[in-house]
Amino acid sequence: MSIELDFSTLNLMDALDLAVLIEKESEDRYLAFTEQLGQRYPGDATNFFAMMARNEKRHGVEISERRRLLFGDAPTRVTPNMIDKNIEAPDPGKAKRFMSPRHALEVALESEIKAYNFYNSILATIQDVSVRELISSLRDEEAEHQRLLNEKKAGYADTLESDFDQEIDKPSLHYIQES
Repeated sequence: MSIELDFSTLNLMDALDLAVLIEKESEDRYLAFTEQLGQRYPGDATNFFAMMARNEKRHGVEISERRRLLFGDAPTRVTPNMIDKNIEAPDPGKAKRFMSPRHALEVALESEIKAYNFYNSILATIQDVSVRELISSLRDEEAEHQRLLNEKKAGYADTLESDFDQEIDKPSLHYIQES
């Protein structure tokens, strides 16, 4: 059962818990992509998604630490069933077999844009000044993540075409020797 979260009533602890859940969902989705795709070569889409998972985890840990410093071990009131699972996490169907690293980057960029739009959209509803400041800073961090990903584009071929390679992706043939 899903309980809808009223963003206008968030206090600072709840907003931090919300942000932690958003980062964790993204981390988990990127990890699922790495398992789904499997590594084919160093620097492939799986490597890119693994890097994104590490970044999401690091951001979640930073937010968790901030929450701990402010509120100690107070129990969370915001739970995963209260939020949309795709606020920042890429759509589960976005990982494609033989996708290029550039394609993976574009998937990540879409997710950072989604997160920016989410934080920006709830800002107008928030009454508490400290929560508004937090949400504004989270929104701005998502904009910075977009900037960093756009900078990374220069390191990748400008194509979303499959990077299927007959040399590394050919099926292995196993022969059973006759006795």
